[in-house]
Amino acid sequence: MASNISYVEFVAEQMAGAGTITYRRMFGEYGLYCNGVYFGAVCNDRALVKITPAGEALVPDCPRGIPYEGGAEMFQPDVEDRGTLDELVRVTCAALPAKKPRRAKKKGDTG
Repeated sequence: MASNISYVEFVAEQMAGAGTITYRRMFGEYGLYCNGVYFGAVCNDRALVKITPAGEALVPDCPRGIPYEGGAEMFQPDVEDRGTLDELVRVTCAALPAKKPRRAKKKGDTG
């Protein structure tokens, strides 16, 4: 069941204190990005955030969920708690590897 776009927009607005939150349609659901870093998803109208050691330290008792069959377990934070949500997104993104710059294609490149 695909997530409702109005819920995705609500989640992005709730997380806005963490940075520039954007979302992109991925596999019928939505990927979440903060300042260009992929950190979570909205699947089946549930907000999910990647689990990192920094996130574990911040919200050790946070409920968890699996975004889709075969997916990795992720935090399922309370989207109504903006303060904790913003901090979770911030510490998660800080713990994730930086986005690799794309290599410019050279004339004749096929890959």
